[in-house]
Amino acid sequence: MWRFLWIGIFCAFVAMSGIGAQAEEGNGAAAGSKSGPSGLPLPRFVSLKSSKVNVRNGPSTDQAIVWVFTRAGLPVEIIAESENWRRIRDSEGANGWVLHSLLSGRRTVLIEPWSKERANVPLYASRSTRSSAVAGLEPGVLASVQSCDGKWCEISVDDFSGYVEQVKLWGVYRDEEVE
Repeated sequence: MWRFLWIGIFCAFVAMSGIGAQAEEGNGAAAGSKSGPSGLPLPRFVSLKSSKVNVRNGPSTDQAIVWVFTRAGLPVEIIAESENWRRIRDSEGANGWVLHSLLSGRRTVLIEPWSKERANVPLYASRSTRSSAVAGLEPGVLASVQSCDGKWCEISVDDFSGYVEQVKLWGVYRDEEVE
Protein backbone atom coordinates (compact mmCIF):
# COMPACT_ATOMS: atom_id res chain seq x y z
CA MET A 1 0.00 0.00 0.00
CA TRP A 2 2.82 2.45 0.85
CA ARG A 3 4.36 1.74 -2.52
CA PHE A 4 1.21 2.97 -4.31
CA LEU A 5 1.08 6.06 -2.08
CA TRP A 6 4.67 6.97 -2.99
CA ILE A 7 3.95 6.41 -6.69
CA GLY A 8 0.96 8.76 -6.38
CA ILE A 9 3.05 11.43 -4.66
CA PHE A 10 5.79 11.07 -7.28
CA CYS A 11 3.26 11.43 -10.14
CA ALA A 12 1.78 14.54 -8.50
CA PHE A 13 5.26 16.06 -8.19
CA VAL A 14 6.04 15.35 -11.85
CA ALA A 15 2.73 16.90 -12.94
CA MET A 16 3.41 20.03 -10.85
CA SER A 17 6.90 20.33 -12.35
CA GLY A 18 5.43 20.34 -15.84
CA ILE A 19 3.11 23.20 -14.91
CA GLY A 20 6.09 25.37 -13.97
CA ALA A 21 7.77 24.77 -17.33
CA GLN A 22 4.57 25.67 -19.18
CA ALA A 23 4.19 28.94 -17.30
CA GLU A 24 7.78 29.89 -18.04
CA GLU A 25 7.80 29.16 -21.76
CA GLY A 26 4.16 29.53 -22.66
CA ASN A 27 1.94 27.01 -24.33
CA GLY A 28 1.29 28.54 -27.74
CA ALA A 29 -0.05 26.37 -30.51
CA ALA A 30 2.57 24.74 -32.64
CA ALA A 31 2.75 23.10 -36.02
CA GLY A 32 4.03 19.78 -34.71
CA SER A 33 2.49 17.08 -32.61
CA LYS A 34 5.61 15.89 -30.79
CA SER A 35 6.41 17.03 -27.29
CA GLY A 36 9.59 17.21 -25.28
CA PRO A 37 10.43 16.78 -21.58
CA SER A 38 8.40 19.93 -20.76
CA GLY A 39 5.25 18.30 -22.17
CA LEU A 40 4.81 21.23 -24.54
CA PRO A 41 4.50 20.78 -28.32
CA LEU A 42 7.52 20.76 -30.61
CA PRO A 43 8.23 22.83 -32.55
CA ARG A 44 6.80 26.03 -31.02
CA PHE A 45 7.60 29.75 -31.00
CA VAL A 46 8.72 31.70 -27.93
CA SER A 47 10.74 34.88 -27.45
CA LEU A 48 14.00 35.77 -25.75
CA LYS A 49 13.50 36.98 -22.19
CA SER A 50 16.87 38.68 -21.80
CA SER A 51 18.95 41.17 -23.79
CA LYS A 52 21.94 38.80 -23.48
CA VAL A 53 21.34 35.16 -24.37
CA ASN A 54 24.27 32.79 -24.93
CA VAL A 55 23.67 30.20 -27.62
CA ARG A 56 25.75 27.04 -27.15
CA ASN A 57 26.85 24.04 -29.22
CA GLY A 58 25.11 21.63 -26.87
CA PRO A 59 22.78 21.47 -23.86
CA SER A 60 25.31 22.29 -21.14
CA THR A 61 27.29 25.24 -19.77
CA ASP A 62 30.37 23.14 -20.58
CA GLN A 63 29.59 23.56 -24.29
CA ALA A 64 31.13 26.42 -26.27
CA ILE A 65 29.17 29.62 -26.83
CA VAL A 66 28.68 29.93 -30.60
CA TRP A 67 27.01 33.35 -30.57
CA VAL A 68 25.15 35.76 -28.29
CA PHE A 69 21.73 37.34 -28.89
CA THR A 70 21.69 40.95 -27.68
CA ARG A 71 18.03 41.88 -28.15
CA ALA A 72 15.27 40.86 -25.74
CA GLY A 73 11.95 39.92 -27.29
CA LEU A 74 13.23 38.32 -30.49
CA PRO A 75 11.10 35.39 -31.62
CA VAL A 76 12.82 32.00 -31.77
CA GLU A 77 11.51 28.54 -32.56
CA ILE A 78 12.10 25.70 -30.09
CA ILE A 79 12.92 22.62 -32.17
CA ALA A 80 14.18 20.24 -29.45
CA GLU A 81 14.41 19.91 -25.67
CA SER A 82 16.82 18.33 -23.24
CA GLU A 83 15.89 18.72 -19.56
CA ASN A 84 16.42 22.48 -18.85
CA TRP A 85 17.83 23.25 -22.29
CA ARG A 86 16.05 24.19 -25.51
CA ARG A 87 17.43 23.91 -29.03
CA ILE A 88 16.26 27.02 -30.83
CA ARG A 89 16.27 28.27 -34.41
CA ASP A 90 16.28 31.95 -35.32
CA SER A 91 14.74 33.70 -38.33
CA GLU A 92 17.91 33.14 -40.36
CA GLY A 93 17.90 29.39 -39.72
CA ALA A 94 20.83 29.31 -37.28
CA ASN A 95 20.31 27.00 -34.32
CA GLY A 96 21.86 26.20 -30.96
CA TRP A 97 21.05 25.50 -27.32
CA VAL A 98 19.88 27.96 -24.64
CA LEU A 99 18.85 27.57 -21.02
CA HIS A 100 15.03 27.44 -20.75
CA SER A 101 14.91 30.24 -18.15
CA LEU A 102 16.12 32.70 -20.82
CA LEU A 103 12.96 32.12 -22.89
CA SER A 104 9.49 33.61 -22.52
CA GLY A 105 6.06 32.47 -23.67
CA ARG A 106 5.35 36.03 -24.83
CA ARG A 107 4.68 35.91 -28.58
CA THR A 108 6.53 38.29 -30.85
CA VAL A 109 7.13 38.38 -34.59
CA LEU A 110 9.52 39.82 -37.12
CA ILE A 111 8.09 41.49 -40.20
CA GLU A 112 9.30 39.65 -43.35
CA PRO A 113 12.90 39.12 -42.16
CA TRP A 114 13.57 37.12 -45.36
CA SER A 115 12.74 40.07 -47.64
CA LYS A 116 15.58 41.34 -49.83
CA GLU A 117 13.42 44.28 -50.90
CA ARG A 118 13.06 47.06 -48.37
CA ALA A 119 9.39 47.63 -49.25
CA ASN A 120 7.20 48.42 -46.26
CA VAL A 121 4.53 45.94 -45.15
CA PRO A 122 1.19 47.63 -44.47
CA LEU A 123 -0.24 47.55 -40.95
CA TYR A 124 -3.99 47.65 -41.61
CA ALA A 125 -6.76 49.11 -39.44
CA SER A 126 -8.79 45.89 -39.83
CA ARG A 127 -8.45 42.34 -41.20
CA SER A 128 -8.70 43.40 -44.84
CA THR A 129 -6.33 44.71 -47.49
CA ARG A 130 -9.17 47.11 -48.37
CA SER A 131 -8.95 48.84 -45.00
CA SER A 132 -6.72 51.86 -44.47
CA ALA A 133 -3.07 51.40 -43.62
CA VAL A 134 -2.19 52.60 -40.12
CA ALA A 135 1.55 52.39 -40.81
CA GLY A 136 4.15 50.87 -43.09
CA LEU A 137 6.51 48.42 -41.35
CA GLU A 138 10.01 47.75 -42.65
CA PRO A 139 11.24 44.17 -42.97
CA GLY A 140 12.91 43.07 -39.74
CA VAL A 141 10.76 45.19 -37.42
CA LEU A 142 9.95 43.45 -34.11
CA ALA A 143 6.28 43.43 -33.04
CA SER A 144 4.21 42.02 -30.17
CA VAL A 145 1.39 39.63 -31.04
CA GLN A 146 -2.06 40.26 -29.56
CA SER A 147 -3.86 37.52 -31.52
CA CYS A 148 -3.90 35.58 -34.80
CA ASP A 149 -6.85 33.93 -36.53
CA GLY A 150 -4.87 31.84 -39.01
CA LYS A 151 -4.86 34.47 -41.78
CA TRP A 152 -4.33 37.78 -39.95
CA CYS A 153 -2.45 38.76 -36.80
CA GLU A 154 -3.23 41.72 -34.62
CA ILE A 155 0.13 43.18 -33.62
CA SER A 156 1.55 46.27 -31.95
CA VAL A 157 4.75 48.16 -32.68
CA ASP A 158 5.55 51.14 -30.46
CA ASP A 159 2.40 53.34 -30.51
CA PHE A 160 0.87 51.61 -33.53
CA SER A 161 -1.42 48.60 -33.55
CA GLY A 162 -3.31 46.91 -36.33
CA TYR A 163 -3.40 43.84 -38.55
CA VAL A 164 -0.82 42.18 -40.80
CA GLU A 165 -1.30 39.18 -43.05
CA GLN A 166 0.07 36.19 -41.15
CA VAL A 167 2.21 34.93 -44.07
CA LYS A 168 4.32 38.12 -43.78
CA LEU A 169 5.41 37.32 -40.22
CA TRP A 170 8.14 35.14 -38.73
CA GLY A 171 7.24 33.96 -35.23
CA VAL A 172 3.83 32.40 -35.95
CA TYR A 173 3.02 29.35 -38.03
CA ARG A 174 0.90 29.46 -41.17
CA ASP A 175 -2.75 28.96 -40.15
CA GLU A 176 -1.85 29.07 -36.42
CA GLU A 177 -4.38 30.66 -34.10
CA VAL A 178 -2.98 32.69 -31.19
CA GLU A 179 -5.14 34.05 -28.37
